[in-house]
Amino acid sequence: MTINQQLIRDEVKDYILLTLGLALYAAAFTVFLMPYEIVTGGVTGLSAIIYYATQFKLENTYMIINAALLGVALKILGLKFMMKTIYAIIVLYFMLKFAQELMPVDASGHFVKILGDDQKFMSLIVGCCITGTGMAMVFLNGGSMGGTDIVAACINKYKNISLGQVLMAVDICIIGSCMLFPQFGTYIERFHKVIFGLCTMFIECSVLDYIMNLRRQSVQFLIFSRKYEEIADAIMQERDRGITILDGHGWYTGKDVKVICLMAKRNESQSIFRIVKIIDPLAFVSQSSVIGVFGEGFDKIKVNTKNAEKVLSQVYPNNELTTDSEK
Repeated sequence: MTINQQLIRDEVKDYILLTLGLALYAAAFTVFLMPYEIVTGGVTGLSAIIYYATQFKLENTYMIINAALLGVALKILGLKFMMKTIYAIIVLYFMLKFAQELMPVDASGHFVKILGDDQKFMSLIVGCCITGTGMAMVFLNGGSMGGTDIVAACINKYKNISLGQVLMAVDICIIGSCMLFPQFGTYIERFHKVIFGLCTMFIECSVLDYIMNLRRQSVQFLIFSRKYEEIADAIMQERDRGITILDGHGWYTGKDVKVICLMAKRNESQSIFRIVKIIDPLAFVSQSSVIGVFGEGFDKIKVNTKNAEKVLSQVYPNNELTTDSEK
C-alpha cells in the first residue's frame, strides 16, 4: 500500500467514525432529551432552548449560529479542521431533522417519552452518556460539531486545558440563560431546568473527557532482557517508537544488565508484549501508567512561553539562550 493510499484510507476511516459519532449524538438528543425538554449546553442546547420557548425549528437555529462561527475555524484551526466541521454541521443538521421526523408523537403533538413520564432523570443520564460518547468520537477523528466545540478546540490548541473544561464553562452560560425565558414558567420551574441542565453538562463533559483521555493514555515500559538489542530493533521497526537503553546492575546476581526504557500509547501495549514474548519469553517487563507524555509522537506542550522568554532574556542578557520562537 502506497503512502497516498494509506492517507486516503485513514481519511475515509475518520469520516466514517465521525459520521457514526454524529448519528449517536442526534439519536440520543432526539430520543432521550427533547421529549423531556431537557436543557443542554452548546449550540445544540441553545437551539433547543429557543425551540422549547418559541417552537422555532431546532435544526434551523443550529445552522444559523454555526454559519457565523465557521470563519473562526478557518483562521485558527485550518482548512482540514474546517472541512470536517462543515461536513459535521451539515450531517448533524439533517440527522437532527430526520430523527425528529421519525420520533413518534402523542395526541397533543409532543414527542413520546420513551422511558415514561416519571423517568426524566434516567433519560437524562442515558442520553448524556450517549451524546458524550458521540462528541468524543467526533473530536477524536479530527472533527467538530460546530458552535462551542469550535471555541473549545481553539483554546485547546494553544492551552493545555481539556476540551471538557472549556465546554463546561461555556455551557454554564448557555444553561443559565433559561432563567431569562418566562415561557419556561415560574422562577422555580426555570431553576429546575437549570439544575437538570447542569446535570447534563456534568455527565456529558465527564464522558467526553474520559473517552478522550482513554485514547491518549500512555505507558512506560522497562524491559530487562539479555536479548535487549533484538527487542529494541523489533519495537522500533514495528511500532516506530524511540528507545533508550539504560545501564543497570543486578544486586542479587552481581552482574551488569541493559534495560530498555520506552514510552508508548496504551493501545500499543499488546503489540510490545507480543514482541518481547516472541524474542525472549524469560524477559522481565514492567509496565506503568504515566500522567502525561509530551513531545514528538505524543501530545504537544501547550503553554504560553512569552513571560518565560522575558525572564530568560534577563538571566541570559547576552543572547546566550536561543528560543524556538527566535529560530
